[in-house]
Amino acid sequence: MAANKNKNQSSLVLHKVIMVGSGGVGKSALTLQFMYDEFVEDYEPTKADSYRKKVVLDGEEVQIDILDTAGQEDYAAIRDNYFRSGEGFLLVFSITEHESFTATAEFREQILRVKAEEDKIPLLVVGNKSDLEERRQVPIEESRSKAEEWGVQYVETSAKTRANVDKD
Repeated sequence: MAANKNKNQSSLVLHKVIMVGSGGVGKSALTLQFMYDEFVEDYEPTKADSYRKKVVLDGEEVQIDILDTAGQEDYAAIRDNYFRSGEGFLLVFSITEHESFTATAEFREQILRVKAEEDKIPLLVVGNKSDLEERRQVPIEESRSKAEEWGVQYVETSAKTRANVDKD
């Protein structure tokens, strides 16, 4: 029975999703909230962690492999390899830190450079920490406008309150 389950699991279509963004924007907190329904307040800075979960996508059960990358610049050399392997990307920034929003453009450029041979690269711009509205530094109009300019969706999330964490 267990062998059957494993065989079934491995036969599911696998999608590789890469979490990208500056350090401290909440990539790991979002990932852990999505995976385990829990908010981790104090999290050690990530080198890179991978998580796998079964989800229903467009009515079909698939597996997604989420790579939670390091935001620190020390890991920039490794990042190209991650980008090559990714099928979809979440460009995450904190709505409380404008610099992290500005950095999403650089991450997007790196992804486009590495994936140059591909026509359409699934990207989603994610403004995290929406529960900290009183500390907002990035106006929602600015975020929406940038996403529109890039031809991608924009969503605001909160790893803490789970707002939009499961949004399709």
